[in-house]
Amino acid sequence: MDTIEIKVPALGESVTEATIGKWHKQVGESATADTVLVELETDKVTLEVYAPADGSISEILVKSGTNVKIGTVLANFTPGKIVEKADVENATEKKEEKPAAAQSSSVATALNPITKAHGASDVNEFISSAQIKTKPAVTNRDELRAPMSRLRQRIAERLKNAQNTAAMLTTFNEVDMSAISQLRSLYKDSFEKKHGVKLGFMSFFVKACSQALQEQPIINSCIDGNDIITKTYFDIGIAVSTPNGLVVPIIRNADSLGLADIEKTIGELGKKGRDGKLNIDEITGGTFTITNGGVFGSLLSTPIINPPQSAILGMHKIQDRPVVVNGQIVIRPMMYLALSYDHRLIDGKEAVTFLVTVKECLENPGRFLLGL
Repeated sequence: MDTIEIKVPALGESVTEATIGKWHKQVGESATADTVLVELETDKVTLEVYAPADGSISEILVKSGTNVKIGTVLANFTPGKIVEKADVENATEKKEEKPAAAQSSSVATALNPITKAHGASDVNEFISSAQIKTKPAVTNRDELRAPMSRLRQRIAERLKNAQNTAAMLTTFNEVDMSAISQLRSLYKDSFEKKHGVKLGFMSFFVKACSQALQEQPIINSCIDGNDIITKTYFDIGIAVSTPNGLVVPIIRNADSLGLADIEKTIGELGKKGRDGKLNIDEITGGTFTITNGGVFGSLLSTPIINPPQSAILGMHKIQDRPVVVNGQIVIRPMMYLALSYDHRLIDGKEAVTFLVTVKECLENPGRFLLGL
């Protein structure tokens, strides 16, 4: 039967090269249609190449770690009846260990004269001494070396370029999360029952940032040469940590979405990100980014701008702290907020005003949810 060439597919806008990642199937191993054959790592996402039909790989032409262009033939695939590859017998036979019972018997026999002469407690010392002598401690001081993935290389490059290019500055504030926490406690069960998704904190932050971006449009802008491009739409990226590195899937038109739609979108994109299923369109074109170091326990940080954007909001751990409210010291769930911004484009007044707006929206969620 004729073989089918497995080629590097189109990788998305502005992406022309990928690195061969893990081969999930080897030569002769059976694969059903749409089984993952190999992973391709680009500088943005990890893509999967699937089997075109039932069959098996007859020849792998490009090994893992090789850089390839679009259209490169990776392997030859033979469709047809699935036949499992024969197991290869291990030529090296393992030396059989003496059964534990036999070992105990041998030890008891050898120690019998000692037991009679010195008693059971000398025997115990003998065993301990023998164990120390025959089982010395092993210290492993090896060093492991592995190539940096293409995605990790791209992340490093972009973050370093952001530091080298932008006049980056960070301003801080803190927000009392009492109102949001109470709102979630009151309505989380009915919200989940109606919408089929849990009510989290992130949707409130997305809505608050959407409101603040509309009031401070310069935060939603970017620099292109000597021009300033101000976006009239609000595509907010949510930084997601995955096994392959940090990715930022985009919530399109976040200002027009309700809390339930935002939570659903975050859940779907987050899962796809962790499973390596995001496509190029889902991680490009954002106008502003939110990152939440609080999920890992971070109390305060200075996030790095995601180019070509001009600002990024950092969320942090919610922590009970004493604060003064109406002249009284009370304990409230507080969160530090950090806004890193490009000072070439954004002045301190605009950055601080943006962050204050976010704070006010979160502390008075009824007002901004009602459009007041």
